[in-house]
Amino acid sequence: GGRGGAGGLNTPEGYSGYGAEQGMGGLRDKLAERFYAGMDIGSDEVFVSDGSKCDISRILMMFGADSTIAVQDPAYPAYVDSSVIMGATGVLNEATSQYKNIEYMNCLKENGFFPDLSKTGKTDLIFFCNPNNPTGACATREQLTELVAFARKNGSIIVYDAAYAIYIEDGSPKSIFEIPGADECCIETCSFSKYAGFTGVRLGWTVVPNKLKFADGTPVNQDWNRIMTTCFNGASNIVQAGGLACVSDSGFEAMMGLVTYYKENCRLIREAFTGMGFEVYGGVNAPYVWVGFEGRPSWDVFAEILEKCNLVTTPGSGFGPSGEGFVRVSAFGNRSDVEEAIERLKKVYG
Repeated sequence: GGRGGAGGLNTPEGYSGYGAEQGMGGLRDKLAERFYAGMDIGSDEVFVSDGSKCDISRILMMFGADSTIAVQDPAYPAYVDSSVIMGATGVLNEATSQYKNIEYMNCLKENGFFPDLSKTGKTDLIFFCNPNNPTGACATREQLTELVAFARKNGSIIVYDAAYAIYIEDGSPKSIFEIPGADECCIETCSFSKYAGFTGVRLGWTVVPNKLKFADGTPVNQDWNRIMTTCFNGASNIVQAGGLACVSDSGFEAMMGLVTYYKENCRLIREAFTGMGFEVYGGVNAPYVWVGFEGRPSWDVFAEILEKCNLVTTPGSGFGPSGEGFVRVSAFGNRSDVEEAIERLKKVYG
C-alpha cells in the first residue's frame, strides 16, 4: 500500500499533487464499510486525518474557547492540555491539580471506572475515551446508553475517542454509533496508531454524523468540513495508500494478528502482576494494564521501577489526580522484551 503509493510519485500517472482535505474517497468508503457497517454512517461523514490527537485539537478549535468541557479522570492528557491551550479551562488549582472550568468525571475502582453521571455537571463537550487510556476499562452497552442519554438530555456533544476499540473482545460496543441516538450527539475519532502500528506514520479519522446539529440547527459536519479544509491539507497520499491496504480483507486480518499478539503480551503482564499480589485492572479489552501500588505516589513507584528494574512505566497521576497510586503498563513491545521485563519485576516484587 504505502510502498506502491510512494513508488507512483515519480511517474506522471502516479503523481497526484494536493488531495482532498477530507481524505481519499476510496479510503473514506472503506472506513465507513469496515468499521461502521449497519450504523447508517456514510463516507461523507468520515474525515481522514493525520491522527486523533491532531483532530482533538481541531475539534476544540471548532467549538471555541467559550465551550465548557467534561473529561474522565484519569484520562489521556491531550483533552485537558489542548483545552488549556485554547484558553477554555481557567486557572489551575495547585491543591487539587485540577482546572477551574473543567468538569472532572472521576473514574475510580470504586465505580468500576465509569463516572457517576448523576454527579456530573452539564457541559457543552464531554471527552470520553473507550476503552480508556490509561485504566484499560471498557464501558458496557448499558453504560454507553446511559452516557448518550445524559448528553442528549443536556444538549452536550460527546467527543468519543475509540483509539483502542479494536481490542474489545467481550461484545461491548466498538463504536459509540452502535448506541441508538448517538448520531445526534456524538463525534467519534479513531486512529491507525494502535490498530496497525502507524504511530510515526500518522493516519486517523473522525466521524461527524450529518444528524449532529448545533443548537441553532446547523450541521456540525459543515463546520468540521470548513475546519479541515482551512487548517489541514490532507493526510499524506502515501500514508493513505497504506491505510487503504490495512482495511482490505487481507490487511484487516494482518491488523487483527497484531492485536492478538499485543493482547497476549497483556495477558502475560496481567498474570505477572496478579501473581505478585498487586491490584490489577484493564488489559482485557485494551492494551494497557493499570496496576495499583497501595496508594503510594505514582512518581515514587515510577522511579523505583526505573531504578531497580531498569523499566519505564507511566505514572498514573500524569493522567489526572484520580490516577494517583497507579502506574500504567503498556503491552506494546516484542514478546521477548515483555518476558524479560516480567522477570526483572519478579526479582524485585515477586
